[in-house]
Amino acid sequence: MSDLEINRRSIDVPNSAKKARKNGKVPGVLYGKAIKNLLFEVGELELAHEVARNGQHGVLDFCLDGEKHKGLIKEVQKDPVTNKIIHLDLEEVNGAEKVVSSVPIHYIGEEFLNKKGIVLQKEKDSVKVECTVDSIPKYIDFNIGTGTVGSVYKFGDLEVASEISVLDDLNSVIASISYERNTVSRDMEEAEDADVKDVAE
Repeated sequence: MSDLEINRRSIDVPNSAKKARKNGKVPGVLYGKAIKNLLFEVGELELAHEVARNGQHGVLDFCLDGEKHKGLIKEVQKDPVTNKIIHLDLEEVNGAEKVVSSVPIHYIGEEFLNKKGIVLQKEKDSVKVECTVDSIPKYIDFNIGTGTVGSVYKFGDLEVASEISVLDDLNSVIASISYERNTVSRDMEEAEDADVKDVAE
């Protein structure tokens, strides 16, 4: 996979961000220890592909002025209507550097819960971690398929590699399992029907 090509965007050009979008580019800001708020633009389709591959808080390999760099995605802004990326914030990092990042939680097994008439109530969809740039996972899988009504899951239940530290409170709830609302309503209706029948008799 080739590195993402980004090009400098002049701060002296009026409305450079707007012009970049008009030309099928996404404007962005790159910063780091050696770089101070460098404006850039990058191909919209190429960027969308890399973000989909690495995640919205992942690491991008990119090329600037003929030199290879790594960038940690700090923020992706999207158009609320088209859902296209309209701005990108990147922080230049190196592979061995420790950073803090948010990693999506992928809940596995929801379809099995739904078949049993129960549902997963998600409180959190990501977890804050600290690790080296090269160790940042695209996402963390969490299997809840064997859960039952009343099951409660916390950050401390997530399984992560030994080199990754979870920064969120390990006792904070990330999800729980309960009856589906329509199941509860149906049970209540059946109970009411039974009461009416008893009264009639």
